Amino acid sequence: MKRRRLPEIRLALMLLTRLPVGQFAGTPPEITHARWAFPLVGLPLALIAWAVLAGAAALGLPPMVGGVLAVIALVLGTGGLHHDGLADFADGMGGRDPEQRLAIMRDSRVGSYGVLALILAVVLGAAALAAFPTGGAGLLALTLCAVVSRLAILMVMEWLPPAREDGLGHLAASAGKGNIRWFPGGLLALLIAPFLGLPGMVALLVMAAAAWLVGRRAKALLGGQTGDVLGTVQLCSEIAGWVVLSAAL
Repeated sequence: MKRRRLPEIRLALMLLTRLPVGQFAGTPPEITHARWAFPLVGLPLALIAWAVLAGAAALGLPPMVGGVLAVIALVLGTGGLHHDGLADFADGMGGRDPEQRLAIMRDSRVGSYGVLALILAVVLGAAALAAFPTGGAGLLALTLCAVVSRLAILMVMEWLPPAREDGLGHLAASAGKGNIRWFPGGLLALLIAPFLGLPGMVALLVMAAAAWLVGRRAKALLGGQTGDVLGTVQLCSEIAGWVVLSAAL
């Protein structure tokens, strides 16, 4: 039976954003079937961030204010999902063994490592976005980073086994591996990057390296990936892309 692609995209938006996409009248698709659409979730989020940056510039606000507002818009758009993952993963790194680290990551309280990680992520992200152009190049750059950082989620899912027997990381990865799941996002990234020239290709490499470093750390500390790890992968790779492109555009 042919899968319903539009409902799968809608489910991906419901999982990874707080954008108003309504509710399913019937049975929703399985998460494992919708994960191919994760990179596509970046498209509306990139447009929102670009609109905020362009609007701030049109109002004559300082670039740093525009950058902060764009970060706020993205946090609101995602419900802080990836920032929450970064904070939990940073706190978990202080545990003595995988079991304790996973327990710390599940604790709803945020520790000093998590707070510091959030501060650094917000400040670095806002500063990078402040240097973005507000024209077409800026929109392309934001779109590339939004798509590739969510494509990185799929790549880490393919690479690392779930570290838990439950949770989003386990549920989304439970259908096994398959290149077709990351083909749409990969194709979209390769279509966008050339329009940004060499900076776009460098950004792809740097974002891949950031995702690999987070995944490698998760493998060493946890033995696999969790939803918090995947959120960290997304946020770290996206900010890495912003930094590269902010220096080159």
